[in-house]
Amino acid sequence: MEKSSGRIIHPPKKSGLTERIEIHVRFNEADPLGIVWHGHYIRYFEDGREAFGQKYGLGYLDVYKQGFIVPIVSVECDYKKSLRYGDRMIIETTYLPCEAAKIQFRYTLYNASTNEQVATGSTTQVFLDKEKSVLQLVNPPFFEEWKKKQLFV
Repeated sequence: MEKSSGRIIHPPKKSGLTERIEIHVRFNEADPLGIVWHGHYIRYFEDGREAFGQKYGLGYLDVYKQGFIVPIVSVECDYKKSLRYGDRMIIETTYLPCEAAKIQFRYTLYNASTNEQVATGSTTQVFLDKEKSVLQLVNPPFFEEWKKKQLFV
């Protein structure tokens, strides 16, 4: 934080935190023609979320230890090109900041050999009290602190 002409200038907010991981398409993810079944792309989003959570301290167990669970309430996937058994893919997971009591991610999947986009998508998760399964309408305090630390809010 610096002062300029008597005004306090705060550091800019990050537009989003990102994590990238590379995985191989496994045999059991492909159909008899060797093409990845469309439902597995949603699981690849999960792989990306888990890698993101490990890097930034926002994994499922981190949230659970704070007394909350974060179920998915919305998922979108747009398929661009097929992946095949044996392909390597890069899963890019980006946190999308918002004021509401939810966690939103955007995903871009790339064929690691060609760098072509193979799919894009997004998920939205909400906070539920793990004991009462009550929807949280405001961000839990631990999440507000996480956002301040990660996004310079």
